[in-house]
Amino acid sequence: MAKRKICVVTGTRAEYGLFYWLMKEIQTDPELELQIIVTGMHLAPEFGLTYKVIEDDGFVIDVKVEMLLASDTAVGITKSMGLGVIGFADALNSLKPDLLVLLGDRFEILAAAQAALVARTPIAHMFGGDTTEGAFDEAIRHSITKMAHLHFVSNDESAARVRQLGENPAHIFNFGSTGIDQIKRLQWLTREDIEQQLGYKFQDKNLLVTFHPATLEHASPESQFKELLAALVSLGPDVGVIFTYPNADPAGRSLIPLIDSFVADHLQAKAYASLGQLRYLSVMAQVDAVVGNSSSGLYEAPSLKIPTVNIGDRQKGRLQAASVINCPAEAQLITEAIQEAFAKDCSAVVNPFGDGDASQKIKDVLKSVALGEDLLKKHFWDMK
Repeated sequence: MAKRKICVVTGTRAEYGLFYWLMKEIQTDPELELQIIVTGMHLAPEFGLTYKVIEDDGFVIDVKVEMLLASDTAVGITKSMGLGVIGFADALNSLKPDLLVLLGDRFEILAAAQAALVARTPIAHMFGGDTTEGAFDEAIRHSITKMAHLHFVSNDESAARVRQLGENPAHIFNFGSTGIDQIKRLQWLTREDIEQQLGYKFQDKNLLVTFHPATLEHASPESQFKELLAALVSLGPDVGVIFTYPNADPAGRSLIPLIDSFVADHLQAKAYASLGQLRYLSVMAQVDAVVGNSSSGLYEAPSLKIPTVNIGDRQKGRLQAASVINCPAEAQLITEAIQEAFAKDCSAVVNPFGDGDASQKIKDVLKSVALGEDLLKKHFWDMK
């Protein structure tokens, strides 16, 4: 009997971390064949060429879809999407997967979904139904939901939204976030390991900072990020800062020189294009707060009992644990929120995104679901 071919598309370091254990589950199942398409930031030198991490983890990359232009303007991103559709069309024609697994809401993934829709390749979409009102990711996420055939959501509220979009209730599965799987299964690096590997010296207090452009906010990403940097300066040299670079979103590259300049002027700060999941989560477990607007501050940090200072509207509308402190992108308010985080007790916080067994459950559905016309021909399921 031929193995069922499950193809995973990944374009960013964070996305790959959420895929890792699912990919391992598929890879080790004798009845499944794992196919991997790598694209986007994974193939860009300025973002660390993180496709090498995937290979170092023991995975074989079947196709690399080059699509990311050097320009991160609106025109450049749109052209990148066009290149992506062309590249994914060729990749799917070559691999002929039985199921295509996509995650989230980035423009690279929208390009893959468009190609799969026309190629009649059924899509399994992870983490649909979430809301993030500060970025056009919101519209992309819901668009992919309508192109997808199986839906693996991370919480009850998202499941209800996917149902509201007219999707088949029998094809909506709430297994929680695969990011919690990482936290349960990884063997953490010690503080000493981190210092040695990163060349970073932990201070009295320490912050993990990741800030991405919020593509629908009125203020420019640069002006918002400068407010954050001003807040970090106000905390003084006894607060260490570990930056990770932003995503390849519109204006994302413009933030990198600001980070590098800050690090050059502040000995207590270090910056990294990519830490990889083990180091990133190990650092998260050691710091006193996560700061910025990355979804990891909402998905993973609560399980580590670490407070999050969530800046601006990029994550607005997403389900949040009690460990999350929201604030506008204003220096004084960010400083106050960080001080609140330093004093916050998160020991009893409950993560609303599951308990860490999502990957195996998703793999079991991918393995057992009936394929064919009944899955591919979707109906709009009206709310009763």
